[in-house]
Amino acid sequence: MHCLTNLKDQQTPGVAPYIPQHIGIIMDGNGRWAKKRFLPRYVGHQKGRTAVKKVIQAAINRGVQALTLFAFSTENWRRPADEVSKLMGMFLTALQKEVDTLHKHNVRVRVIGDKHGFSPDIQTYIERAETLTQHNTALHLNIAANYGGRADIVNAVQAWQQANPDQTFAQLTPDAIQPFLSLSDLPEPDLLIRTGGEERISNFMIWQMAYAEFYFTSTLWPDFNEVEFDKALESFAKRQRRFGQTGEQVTQC
Repeated sequence: MHCLTNLKDQQTPGVAPYIPQHIGIIMDGNGRWAKKRFLPRYVGHQKGRTAVKKVIQAAINRGVQALTLFAFSTENWRRPADEVSKLMGMFLTALQKEVDTLHKHNVRVRVIGDKHGFSPDIQTYIERAETLTQHNTALHLNIAANYGGRADIVNAVQAWQQANPDQTFAQLTPDAIQPFLSLSDLPEPDLLIRTGGEERISNFMIWQMAYAEFYFTSTLWPDFNEVEFDKALESFAKRQRRFGQTGEQVTQC
């Protein structure tokens, strides 16, 4: 009987099989965290940066290979101009002040999404971060910024067409598109975590999440820490990933 390759088969040597190789996180709840404390929304976003640092360290400590954080969607430009401006300022500050520390910890940084939508300064520091850390191996840290899953798919189809001008769309297959999607060189996400109590994926890597396990928590992002991260891993460890097969088939494999 043919058995599909599962997470355990693909697992990095020395890492427990219940640890996801690739985790995606929708970091939701910064504004509500601030509102509960009668603070401006940007304070919640600032506190959210502390949670990011904690989760990056937790991911490294637990042997996660890749961590993709949904920082800013293509739809987030619709937010109030003042909030968007502050978010862009915090993004630039993080690129200026945090990347060297990440580099020292052997973390590779990549930004996925339409980078041309950002200011020249942000684009410059993105390029610097990616170049500086490109050979690091402790963790692949991917920041989804000005990113949308639907646009990712459209861009992949267009790139496939440009690379294969002699082929027709009748010859287009999922396997053919795969190399042109964001992060195609990494395993697809095994686990999606969303904080803040909402239960949707909000156009985040919708192709790549086809077989991801979902974990939703009411914890607001600024309060998310190593303990909450481990709760998500514990939930993941109890899942049986079947990839279209029956439970009996997976057990026999």
